[in-house]
This record gives sequence, structure tokens and C-alpha cells, in this order.
Amino acid sequence: MSVRRAASRVVGTLVSLGMVAVLGFFLFRVLPGDPVLTLTRGRPVTPGEVARLRHEFGLDRPLVTQFVDYAASLLRGDLGRSYFYDQPVARLIAERVGPTLLLTGAALVLSVSLGVWLGQRAGWRRGSAFDRAATAAAVVGWSVPAFWLGLLLLMAFGGPLPTGGMVTPGSDASGAALAWDVARHLVLPALTLAAVQFAQYTLTMRASVLGELGEGYLTTARAKGLPEDGVRARHVLPNALLPTVTLVFLMLGQVIGGAIAVESVFSWPGLGYLAYQALSAPDLPLLQGTFLVFSATAVVSNALADVVYRLIDPRLRGT
Repeated sequence: MSVRRAASRVVGTLVSLGMVAVLGFFLFRVLPGDPVLTLTRGRPVTPGEVARLRHEFGLDRPLVTQFVDYAASLLRGDLGRSYFYDQPVARLIAERVGPTLLLTGAALVLSVSLGVWLGQRAGWRRGSAFDRAATAAAVVGWSVPAFWLGLLLLMAFGGPLPTGGMVTPGSDASGAALAWDVARHLVLPALTLAAVQFAQYTLTMRASVLGELGEGYLTTARAKGLPEDGVRARHVLPNALLPTVTLVFLMLGQVIGGAIAVESVFSWPGLGYLAYQALSAPDLPLLQGTFLVFSATAVVSNALADVVYRLIDPRLRGT
């Protein structure tokens, strides 16, 4: 990648992040209801106490003043203080990053592995029963909402497997026992997230393999006496993988964003569940912080996808 293009990409990414920050501030200010009244519902509070809380949260100031303060704090790396938890938003997000990365990482490995395997076999055996079954499974997986599939898995496997949380409540397990407990809790949410993500890898890989089947280098490889499995593994797959590798980076932001529904269904203590709780409050600083993290992940992932594609595709190197 040329220096000029790299600089342009960095500037574009910074501009996108700035627009995300602005959108995140104003987007949640149009939510119906008063955050203070919602937070104090069911409690005997006086109008004076409500006014004091509004002043403490800065909600009694003009919207422009609130935005200027928000932007200044953001430039200092301060994401504000949560209304509900009464803790810095940055600390709350940092505590939830680990569980979300564990969930999305496991789902990503499962979905990419399954999608690449199904896609390359389906494309290589175009028109076969396997091809039709794999394509149908991918289309169904693409169409099913994550929260609905999660509820189905809860009803089907809620007995043998844990249905919520990351560890068994009250457990004092450590070491291997703790790892096993977390792994059991991870099964259902990871399967749910992987099931709605593998479809895109399957269809992309299948299309890439089909695009390679008519290339002349396959005829040359066969003329050299290579078996069909060798032709597929040594010649077709390396070229067909290029779009799929790029898709992995493009999907990173969507995978983390998609964890909101899955974490909410399974009460997985990650960023998605934190965002759901913030929306229920509504906790404006926490909503802004989680929205910024999710959106920044998508923006950075798109930038990385462009860089990676140029690194792995010789035709684009130096452009």
C-alpha cells in the first residue's frame, strides 16, 4: 500500500470515528422518556431530588453545552460516568471486553471453519446433493434472527447445558474446574452466534471456488497428473480464500455488534449485555460508550480488511 493511500485511509478512519462519536451523542438524546424518572421509578422521590439528579447528570444544561462537555471529555479519553452503576464507563467497558472477546472469538472460529469447509466442498461438487444441502443450510442460517435461534436452543438444550451467565452462581471453582464451567456456559451462546454467521462464509467460499473452476491453471495442474484433491488443496483453495479472508475482517464489527442479542438472551456478562442494560435504564453515558466501542470496531475492521486484502493479493500490492 502506498504512503498516500495509507494516509488517506487513516484520515478516513479518523473522520468516521468522529462522526460516530457525534451520532452516538445525539442519537440517544432522542430516546423517549426522562432518564432520571426511569432510573428512580418505583422509588419515593421528591421533585427536588429529581431536579438534583438532573443537575448532577448535567441534563439540565443546554444540549449544545452538554455536547461540548462530552466532546472535551472524549478527547481526554473520559467516557463519562454511568448513571446506573455510578462507575466510570471506561472501567465498566474494560471489565466486559474479556467475556465478549471470548464469545465472539469462539463463534468466529466455529463459523469460519464450518463456512470454509462447507463452501469449498459445495463449490467443488457443484450441483450435488451436498452442494444443495450446504447452500440451503447457509440460506436458513442467514435468515434466522440470532435471538430467536438462541431461544430455541435454550428450550432444546436448557437442561443438559447452562442457560445463562458465564459461571455457575455461587461456584468457587478455580483452575481447570473454572475453565470447564466457563466452557459449558459458552456452548449455547457461541453456537447461536456461529450459526447465524457461518452462512456468509459458506456462500462466499462457494462462489470463490466456482469462480476458479474455469481457470486455465487447473487444466495445467491436471495435465501434470495431480489428483483432484491435490488440485483443489494446492491450487483452488489458496486463490479462493482471498475474498473469505477479507470477509473475516469485514465481519469482525458485525460479530461483536451481533453479540448484543445473543448476550442478552443468555445473560452473558459482556459488552452486548451491558449495552442492553444501559438501554433499559436508559443510561446515556453507558449507551454512548458501548455504541462508540461497537462502531469503532466496525470502522477499524473495515480499514484492516482493505489493508489485509492488499497484502495477500499480489495484484494489489503497491497500489
